[in-house]
Amino acid sequence: MATELRLGVIDSGCTLSQMPTVVAARRFWLQEGLLQEGEAQPDALGHGRAVLECLREGAGDVPVLVAQVFSDQGRTSALQVAAALLWLVEQGATLVNLSLGLQQDRAVLRQACAAAQAAGVVLCAASPARGAAVYPASYPNVLRITGDARCRAGQWSWLGTAQADFGAPVGGNAQAGASLACAALTGRMCALLREHPELQPAQLRAWLQAHAAFVGPERRGVDEP
Repeated sequence: MATELRLGVIDSGCTLSQMPTVVAARRFWLQEGLLQEGEAQPDALGHGRAVLECLREGAGDVPVLVAQVFSDQGRTSALQVAAALLWLVEQGATLVNLSLGLQQDRAVLRQACAAAQAAGVVLCAASPARGAAVYPASYPNVLRITGDARCRAGQWSWLGTAQADFGAPVGGNAQAGASLACAALTGRMCALLREHPELQPAQLRAWLQAHAAFVGPERRGVDEP
């Protein structure tokens, strides 16, 4: 892992008021099918703002790198996400929050994730609680995170299901769900890595599993012990 803890975020950007807490930002978009990159713009979707706020609750003042891949339409591509991820690796990201999920497996994104992991970067991606697989959550060794209504602030669950590895608080606003659950647990991981920078990706996963507040999927209608 990088010697300096840095949190990468791939989303719709951040607001002007959040920019002072961001050490670097870059925008990636498609124009006539060709990848473009340039100066980041203020978040027009609101998703990135909510994700960054949630991340900050757990991560505190950890340096943040923002890669903007969504516009106000809430659409992106595997090519944009892959380019954003490789840029974050170049910027020294320690772990990357991807509160997003693409429906199609694309080689460019799969290869970018493998390159990031080879560099020691931890990838945390949102996964829906049910339904079809999404990417990059479904790629090997990506931490798949979904919402778990049992979890309160600071808690997470070890699910170990076909759908997700971990569950975390779902949040309580319009952006609630797997997106904010992913951000909540990623923020907690930042705090852990600040205390224990020696942890390698496999050790981090094992620590989270061992300290989960709940084990196994939520069983509706069954009281928890």
